[in-house]
Amino acid sequence: MTATALHIAIDASRITRARATGTEHYALQLLRHLILLNDARATPHRLTLYFRDAPAANLLPESAHVLHRVIPLARLWTHLRFADALRRDPPDVTFVPAHTLPFVFPGRAVVTVHDLGYRYFPQAHPAGQRLYLDVTTRMAARRATRILADSQATADDLQRLYQVPAGKIRVVYPGVAAPDAEYMLYGNIQRVQQKYRLPDKYVLFLGTLQPRKNILRLVQAFERWQQAHEDGTALVLAGSPGWLYDPDWVRGVANIHLTGYVDDADKPALYAGALALLFPSLYEGFGFPVLEAMHCGTPVIASSTSSLPELVGDAGLLVNPQSVNDIAAALDLIGWHGALRRELRQKGFRQAEKFTWEATARQALAVLEEAAG
Repeated sequence: MTATALHIAIDASRITRARATGTEHYALQLLRHLILLNDARATPHRLTLYFRDAPAANLLPESAHVLHRVIPLARLWTHLRFADALRRDPPDVTFVPAHTLPFVFPGRAVVTVHDLGYRYFPQAHPAGQRLYLDVTTRMAARRATRILADSQATADDLQRLYQVPAGKIRVVYPGVAAPDAEYMLYGNIQRVQQKYRLPDKYVLFLGTLQPRKNILRLVQAFERWQQAHEDGTALVLAGSPGWLYDPDWVRGVANIHLTGYVDDADKPALYAGALALLFPSLYEGFGFPVLEAMHCGTPVIASSTSSLPELVGDAGLLVNPQSVNDIAAALDLIGWHGALRRELRQKGFRQAEKFTWEATARQALAVLEEAAG
């Protein structure tokens, strides 16, 4: 740690969104822990947080070393208002926790690149969004002093697809907080199941329902497994339909429940009540549901591709996401072998404990100090 106090400007615009996706969750939790870590320093840095919308009073920890600046603008906030604020009050280093740096701004910068899924599945994004992601990520990769990658898989993609030098990239895994035990009590599990009208016995997918999540093969594997066993187990698809969601993925298949958007407070009980988490995604820069499920004692079936093997280790079952047979066979193992379920439950607890927001904040702050140097 540097003993010199720095002025660090941070794009906090993501953390005020009402319905947080993985990127917003990452930004909020990282900023919370960065503030706490910075306050514990002998020589705290000065943090200026820039918002598009005013944050709720209790959203972030109070700190004498943090200044909030709200600079509203409906469109092009990053490239106009945020860029202008940085020009007026140049920091030692700017931190943007999601892909997009301003096109023009002064000084050094650190940016987090979460994944490059739009390069692997261009059809899963509207054309305008895909072009914007490619242009801004390419520019950020060139302009940033350092890049935080959520996984080694994303770091490798940056080197291969955007020719980013390896020395510019730092792999810093996001954290996953363990839920309060009360959220997983039997009574709370029952309450959440009643809220979303779920049966007692189910396997779970949690995430946005979109093509790269491999929903069609997931449903086909469940249908094949269900035909072999017919024990009433349901498949719960928890999450909002995304771009290119196709109702035909689930049409005509029995025992499928679609919950729509799930409140964050309900997720631990939803995981804890599941027979397994089924997450055979085609591509993930970092799969939060995998580690969240492990924290709740739920066995995990995940893809053997992209970042997921880094997260799962030997604490879950890895499958070929292109193979319906592989996914169905893993469901068969989880569903009918109690000893394997118990083993994966214990391994999952230990694996999930490796990913903490305290460690993420400590490593991210070290990279910010390195970049400012």
